[in-house]
Amino acid sequence: MADHSIRGKVALIAGGAKNLGGLIARDLAEQGAKAVVVHYNSASSKAEADATVAAIEKAGAKAVAIQADLTTAGAVESLFAQAIAAVGRPDIAINTVGKVLKKPLVEISEAEYDEMTAVNSKSAFFFLKEAGKHVNDNGKVCTLVTSLLGAFTPFYAAYAGTKAPVEHFTRAAAKEFGARGISVTAVGPGPMDTPFFYPAEGADAVAYHKTAAALSPFTPTGLTHIEDVVPFIRHLVSDGWWITGQTLLINGGYTTK
Repeated sequence: MADHSIRGKVALIAGGAKNLGGLIARDLAEQGAKAVVVHYNSASSKAEADATVAAIEKAGAKAVAIQADLTTAGAVESLFAQAIAAVGRPDIAINTVGKVLKKPLVEISEAEYDEMTAVNSKSAFFFLKEAGKHVNDNGKVCTLVTSLLGAFTPFYAAYAGTKAPVEHFTRAAAKEFGARGISVTAVGPGPMDTPFFYPAEGADAVAYHKTAAALSPFTPTGLTHIEDVVPFIRHLVSDGWWITGQTLLINGGYTTK
């Protein structure tokens, strides 16, 4: 029987400097991972990446931060190559990269559409491709999507629409990688109480989102908290290995499918 524990494993976290990705990176170290690669997008996140690396090392794991804009296949290839050179082939690969745009469909420019596609769809596809080539047998691959995949709602055509293909990429990868014992999943959090959420929303929308989940009255802000999501990620990349090809919405009943 394969060892599905996190202890002693190597993890690569795309978007692992801050917010949910940062907490996932720290949590894996605390669960006994021997090395965690923290990817960050640009110089503006370097200080947070360095802080996450320090926290991982404090937990007893090796850590390295790698900067890359993952909107090209070459950059994703380079990320995996650098990670492997630094700490070895990953057992766990998690992609939290994403970009949100809330705007009427008729106002979305071609440039905006292309950027959303590059960040949300293209980077996810090539991350899965490289994970399929480089993750060790019996490994785990997980991509962050959005709970809006379970919603019929205006103004998120570019955001939810460019995350939607990742659900199919996940199913396809699960079938193709399953022969090597690799589990592939996608996780769609609800609106999260992080700096990623608020810039796209007006006051009225924030107020709505804080009451929209079935369990909103039982959480401090009414929103999904990153601490609510991390235990599910931890499960999927360890004892939850039998779950594959699935998209899980973790949102307190904000949306369902």
